[in-house]
Amino acid sequence: MRFCRSFIILFLLTAMLSCRKDGYVAFSGYAQGGVYTVKYNSDGVAATPGSVRDSVENILSGIDFSVSGYNKNSLLSRRNAGETVEPDGYFTELLRLSDHFGELTGGAFNVYAAPLFDVWGFGFTGDSLPSSKEVEAAMERCSEAKVLNFNAIAQGYTCDVVAGYLHSLGVHDMLVDIGEIYCEGLNPSGESWTIGIDNPVDGNNDPGKDMRAIWTSEGKSCGIVTSGNYRKFYIKDGRKYSHTIDPRTGYPVTHNLLSATIVAPTAAEADALATYCMVIGPQEARDFILSRTDIEGCLITADSLWTSPGFTLRK
Repeated sequence: MRFCRSFIILFLLTAMLSCRKDGYVAFSGYAQGGVYTVKYNSDGVAATPGSVRDSVENILSGIDFSVSGYNKNSLLSRRNAGETVEPDGYFTELLRLSDHFGELTGGAFNVYAAPLFDVWGFGFTGDSLPSSKEVEAAMERCSEAKVLNFNAIAQGYTCDVVAGYLHSLGVHDMLVDIGEIYCEGLNPSGESWTIGIDNPVDGNNDPGKDMRAIWTSEGKSCGIVTSGNYRKFYIKDGRKYSHTIDPRTGYPVTHNLLSATIVAPTAAEADALATYCMVIGPQEARDFILSRTDIEGCLITADSLWTSPGFTLRK
């Protein structure tokens, strides 16, 4: 599950504490390598804020035990180590979604590409600058589907699971931020949720410090996710190696797309498709976004910012 963050929520939250404002409740904590935040309108909700937080924490713990590659006792880690495990509901659903997006993208999104991320030094183990033979060997291991890496979809999926729980309580106004974001309805001020998109330049490691644009939700129910190459990379012999690996070739991408932000009906879909766009590059990504009526996107290169017609930026 990724450690970098691409968004900052444009309102003040008191970390680690529950609070109320006009019926809204906010709480935050630690999950999946970072801080998560949940904010929701509690009007008409019978469950107490404390019980809601406990339930969300249980969901996060359950998903961590199931599909985290950094938890050595998770089902995923044990499976990757060669142990026979019985997949739970989270694992089964996430794998189903991953296979769907793998087929949709022609293999450009591929959770079975874990050996490639490892051999290039961006996975669960460290290495760097593999030889062509090592890349070929990693590609062969990918085809065996023995090792999985859900990093490109797990956080978005987790947002959807938490949002589904809030829906079950009757919540209609919410924001779930677990490194990726799902939002719905209105914020405590009665306005659309507003989310900043970071300027994708090397060294911009503090979310919200340098923003390129601000997106507004217009009250819609959706996931919004940014994938980028500006926080995870290394430079060797004067050449930059991006953490975005094309599973179809086995090598890091070389195009000039710095970040891709996708708005989709679910955060899992936005997560997977943002990764897909980063693999295929700016022109193909633009064509793909425009071919879909159910998603919107924002693509940033070194010298341009492009948005699809329905991607709403604050003026």
